[in-house]
Amino acid sequence: MKITVIIPTYNEAENLPKLVSALFALPLELNILVVDDNSPDGTGRIADDLVKAHPGRVTTLHRVGKLGLSTAYLQGFNLLFKTDVDGIAQMDCDFSHDPLVLVEMARRLETCDVVLGSRYIPGGSTDIRWPLWRKALSAWGNFYARSILKLPMRDVTGGYRLWRKSTLQSMPLKRVKSTGYIFMVEMAFLAYNLGFKIGEVPIYFADRRWGKSKMSFRIQVEAALRVWQVLWDYRDLQRKA
Repeated sequence: MKITVIIPTYNEAENLPKLVSALFALPLELNILVVDDNSPDGTGRIADDLVKAHPGRVTTLHRVGKLGLSTAYLQGFNLLFKTDVDGIAQMDCDFSHDPLVLVEMARRLETCDVVLGSRYIPGGSTDIRWPLWRKALSAWGNFYARSILKLPMRDVTGGYRLWRKSTLQSMPLKRVKSTGYIFMVEMAFLAYNLGFKIGEVPIYFADRRWGKSKMSFRIQVEAALRVWQVLWDYRDLQRKA
């Protein structure tokens, strides 16, 4: 199975070379697409150096500024639709997602349409260094989205995913409106209501070691409010009880 990992970046100069090295050490037929939003710390230049160091295996999409996570992935999806790739992975650049788990995700994709990395199934967890309030907030946000949208998956807010290219091509991506991390919920909701087979594998969600988190209060507020809008926007696609 040919897999391409999409890695959106903004100020990830410390993480990107390490992550690329870790991914290429996996026993997978793997390529990487870096989508950089004109990072002031030179991440884009580093990505270009990685293209030269790994000819044919790393590609860079340079964007004019900080345009958001959802558009980074959507542009990446559309670029990869033109290639002979079989699977398309979504992954953070900060090592919060363990690259090694991608091997199990690829195995599961043989019998699923999309595989989610899950913090909330047996074997999954969040960073042991997180304070209790942060663990509770993360779990509550996930429960909130799952409950409103009536989703059976245990982790619908996580960003570690592996899709069949054909699955993504069958989804109405032009209807996707979310600009922040709620994009992950919207995509999971779409996949479920379109009847795709969804698998989950346990992951340990680690806090970033290098660089600065992109999470903000505005993103959190958008996520809470946008769940209701997702429910309304896709009322024509919702499964019958």
